[in-house]
Amino acid sequence: MTRIYLKFYSISMKAGFIFILLGILSIFQPETIAQSQQPAIRILAMAEPGGHHIEYSRAAKIWLDSLAAKNNLSIDYIDKTDLITNQYLSAYQLIIQLDYVPYGWKPAAVAAFEKYINEGKGGWIGFHHATLLGEFDGYKIWPWFSDFMGGVRYKNYIPDFAAATVNVENKNHPVMKGVPASFSVKKEEWYIYDKSPRPNVDVIASVDETTYVPDSKIKMGDHPVIWSNPKMRAKNIYIFMGHSPVLFEDEVYKTIFKNAIFWAAGK
Repeated sequence: MTRIYLKFYSISMKAGFIFILLGILSIFQPETIAQSQQPAIRILAMAEPGGHHIEYSRAAKIWLDSLAAKNNLSIDYIDKTDLITNQYLSAYQLIIQLDYVPYGWKPAAVAAFEKYINEGKGGWIGFHHATLLGEFDGYKIWPWFSDFMGGVRYKNYIPDFAAATVNVENKNHPVMKGVPASFSVKKEEWYIYDKSPRPNVDVIASVDETTYVPDSKIKMGDHPVIWSNPKMRAKNIYIFMGHSPVLFEDEVYKTIFKNAIFWAAGK
């Protein structure tokens, strides 16, 4: 009888211990779940609400949202700068400027963006339209942004588009991981500037203007198309290619874009 009682007591003690352990786990479980749901990187993506780059931005959003779902990223999209302040930008580890022009920004947004980049509050990736620097739509050039982009000013572009070959110059840059030494771009309206940004930036890749199909007289000689400005504390990279949605059919382009996100965000 004593043995039966002791056996029952032992089982009861074990059951009680398991019950207490489950209770402890239930207390900590919500916090663990909440932590696991926190995004690894919070991204702010700026895209123009209309114009002839809208199809690129729409394709970019589909691809970015898919990437975010697979990599625990959080992406907020805005099409105007009204919300941008120091406090607003403090929530983000990365800004992606998807075909968003460097003019017409609200004064508070200009100040907050400059501070964000100058002080390295987070990273930045700019595409295509981000180097439309000059006097446009009644706005003067943004001197700081021109310096940020290597001191360039927009001069001309190929309006009827051209395919071309891009050559990687800095194969060791993290953004070029998994990217071949040269790759083709099927369709782009290549910009040219008043000068090459090369003396003021780290050039990562350049376009070979002799490979334009169809050929064009609109050329600038030394023609960087991917570069980074090491003078800024923020990790930054400008990628010129960003006009046509067909870019998101290209695995090389998507690799560059993905690499840029994780490098610029510091992950």
